[in-house]
Amino acid sequence: MPSQHDPSAEQRLQQIQRARVAVFDNEDESPRALRSLGEIAASGLLSMRPDSEWIERSWRRCLAQGQRPQHRVAFDVVTSQFVRRTQDAQHQLLQAARPALEGLGRATASTRYFAMLTDASGVVVDVSGAIDTTDPRAVAIARVGVDLSERSIGTSAISAALSERRPVWLHRGEHFYRDTSVYSCAGAPVFGPSGECVGMLDLTGVEVAERPELQHLVARAARNIENALTLRAPHRLLIRLNWPGQLGNGDGNGLLCLDEDGCVTGANQVARQIVSGLASGRGPLHSDELFAMPVQRLFDAAMRGRSGNGMLEVPLWSGLRVQVQAQIEGPGATADVTGMSRQRAVGHAVPLKDVELALVHQAVAEARGNVAQAARALGISRATVYRKLGQKQGR
Repeated sequence: MPSQHDPSAEQRLQQIQRARVAVFDNEDESPRALRSLGEIAASGLLSMRPDSEWIERSWRRCLAQGQRPQHRVAFDVVTSQFVRRTQDAQHQLLQAARPALEGLGRATASTRYFAMLTDASGVVVDVSGAIDTTDPRAVAIARVGVDLSERSIGTSAISAALSERRPVWLHRGEHFYRDTSVYSCAGAPVFGPSGECVGMLDLTGVEVAERPELQHLVARAARNIENALTLRAPHRLLIRLNWPGQLGNGDGNGLLCLDEDGCVTGANQVARQIVSGLASGRGPLHSDELFAMPVQRLFDAAMRGRSGNGMLEVPLWSGLRVQVQAQIEGPGATADVTGMSRQRAVGHAVPLKDVELALVHQAVAEARGNVAQAARALGISRATVYRKLGQKQGR
């Protein structure tokens, strides 16, 4: 394992220090305006950090807020009441993140890094891993309720992940403040089922060897939290999707949740990257606006999935195609939704709505999935057939 005295590690720290001098001039005085990124890059000081644009942006924001590198960082005093309120407010996020935090703790057990989860404002809501309780620098930040946002502690992986909406790695003096230059950290944002940033996941160590590969680890863990949050969205139909030949059983699939009418109730970031309509930022969406095929075909695929894999290729309105696997979930997911049993129809009173629904499903089945033909046979419009096919019995 490379040590702090490893030549390449020492060279990296020296480069960071030279960059700080170039950018901040004399840190003991009021820093002059930041040089342009082009000037800094031309000097070769950040040649080992080609993605330094976001660091410059964060440093600029800190200066604009009146922060100075030599100012002392005072970490919050947190009361037990505030801790309870913070965790109560983030109950869903905490539940979804717990397995990921435990996994990070196992992966980093021998590295002196520990994991932290924050809300969307940068306040810590959970911690996990081997935290050295004898080191006040670790204890200062590894506390539920402490504010680790940019306005509080300057540039960090936490503030950068929340502002840049991307995974980041930050080492020692790349932090804005001198007081925080003992930390090395990797961070990744966590997005909710509606596409909003709900928090971030962080791995931090105190005076540890640089581990930029932790950026990949924390990004994967953040994706697992996003998937767990998406699956918690209320839905009737779960669609797993990916490009043809890429759909598997891992965590890299897109997840799309639909209600009984085919309206989108949630999606993870992978789905939003694959299906452009999900990233539009518009209001409520229907499956028909995303896929160039009726939503009933997705429900039919889910029904077939009970005896097979339920996979099919689906066209997008862009002309591209994706592979999907549909699964009916929620109450009645294991019931026969193509019709009612004869015993129920004869022996018990059945709501009229259920009778109508059974007849519609029967007509579609007899028409071999041809909705237009089924609508003609029933004497109703195709739109009515689609609407009723999205309903469930007993509603």
